Amino acid sequence: MAGGDPGYGAFMERFVLRPSSSSQQLPLHGLTFAIKDIFDVAGRVTGFGNPDWKRTHAPAAATSPVVLAALAAGATSLGTTVMDEMAYSINGENAHYGTPTNPCAPGRVPGGSSSGSAVAVAANLVDFSLGTDTGGSVRVPAAYCGIFGLRTSHGLVSAENVVPMAQMFDTVGWFARDLSMLSRVTKVLLPLSDEAVKQPTKVTIPMDCFQILGSLDDCTYQIMNASVAKRFGSQAIDNRNLGDFISDNVPSIGKFIAGFSESELPSVPALSVVSHVMRGLQRSQFKANHAEWVNSVKPNLGPGLRQRIQEAIASGDSEPLEDFQAIRAEFKSALAELLKDHGILAIPTVPGPPPKLGMEAAPLENFRARAFSLLSIAGLSGFCQVSIPLGTRNGVPVSVSLVAQHGLDHFLLNLAGQLYETLLDEATKAWAS
Repeated sequence: MAGGDPGYGAFMERFVLRPSSSSQQLPLHGLTFAIKDIFDVAGRVTGFGNPDWKRTHAPAAATSPVVLAALAAGATSLGTTVMDEMAYSINGENAHYGTPTNPCAPGRVPGGSSSGSAVAVAANLVDFSLGTDTGGSVRVPAAYCGIFGLRTSHGLVSAENVVPMAQMFDTVGWFARDLSMLSRVTKVLLPLSDEAVKQPTKVTIPMDCFQILGSLDDCTYQIMNASVAKRFGSQAIDNRNLGDFISDNVPSIGKFIAGFSESELPSVPALSVVSHVMRGLQRSQFKANHAEWVNSVKPNLGPGLRQRIQEAIASGDSEPLEDFQAIRAEFKSALAELLKDHGILAIPTVPGPPPKLGMEAAPLENFRARAFSLLSIAGLSGFCQVSIPLGTRNGVPVSVSLVAQHGLDHFLLNLAGQLYETLLDEATKAWAS
């Protein structure tokens, strides 16, 4: 049965998967969750956001390990959620199944591609939900819907029995309305212990990343600086520009940077290159995964999506993939050096409020370009990132993000927990004045 949540349109199909045990001792006992329509559930066809995909694929033989882990921990699934077709958008609009309604800002997009999963949590339909994040597909809808979203360190959570978008960047992530729930789910789905260190060695809050917002009147830069100073002392703050750091420490970027220096929009040329590199590698992997299916089935794809997917399928040998791989390796190493063992990077999750529904193509493309220059930092490095909601201002949600070294997901959430109340206090103060 489709559309089991009148008014929100978050669910593709409503069905109940019960936990394997009803023991009250289980860590997720009594909780409900939703599953993005990219995770396999045995006996059901995974839809990947497109009716032609669903029509041309057989039911899954096995269930995704991350879904099984949630069930084994005592949680009950209430069904699968709407997503952008083939996971190829950060908007959350689906021409076939409808656009889930953003409960935080109903006239604006919910963010994608894990749109339904974010909306199901934001609308209080489930306690937590599962999504995937390749280029931003957990972080963006979390920011747009005013909830918490974790993009886990690349490769730490099994992506087996999950339809691939681009394996080099695909990660599994999840959403919750509060940090304690996010941490509770993370302890189950990512059972690693890295919590011994409680304090960050340094928090880098780069001014240039916040200038990508185009307008600093949401005060997130001041809020973040004031919160870190109050919680960890001003000596913990490093305000160096990330663009300069990348230019100095990622030598292979030099041959590309001139092409991004004359950009019209508020940009950081080095980050525009990082975004360009990630999107090039992502297109190449998407093509390897799905060109044959797209060319043979000729699926009906929604506007905007059709063009991007065709571009990926048509992308040829002209892409300098070896250069892109060199930049990726250098960037990962440089970011690891910046953050060292327990440093944190604080950045905007997205470059401003969620776009309005049906926004024209040109301003939307400008917004996407700025978004990817922020999203590609964790994307290209494979590091973990949590999006933190600060509340709504002028009727739109405001968020910030923290990024930590690969594998320090629990440390990242622990730190978010230490900062969160202070962030809310400082936001209240900044917005009142």
